Amino acid sequence: MTDSPTTAATRLVQAYYAAFNAGDRETMLGLLTDDVAHDLNQGARETGREAFVAFMQRMDTSYRERLEDIVVMANVDGTRAAAEYVVHGEYLADDAGLPPAHGQRYVLPGGAFFAIRDGRIARVSNYYNLEDWIAQVG
Repeated sequence: MTDSPTTAATRLVQAYYAAFNAGDRETMLGLLTDDVAHDLNQGARETGREAFVAFMQRMDTSYRERLEDIVVMANVDGTRAAAEYVVHGEYLADDAGLPPAHGQRYVLPGGAFFAIRDGRIARVSNYYNLEDWIAQVG
């Protein structure tokens, strides 16, 4: 039996976050389209897998994060999905334009929106409250 489009989209996003939590960047990349659009929280859009790899390398240098309480929802045709989660993190190394890092821990609600095309993620738009994060690590 084949999954419904809604179930397939939900499973795709769940697999993306499972790979994130496992630190399995190769699996994450395999779930993305070649031309993936990545909307950074309060920042610019980056396009393509190479840009996504560079972003993840920057993130892995400065942060150790695990997402918990993940809830994924998808539309009926499986072309869009959304996720809500809680980030449990540690700020490991200075990130440009942000407060100095010295191992501060933080817990922060976040969310993301996804566009899905041909069984892969074509867009990831991430959102969290930057002021809340700065208050926790500043």
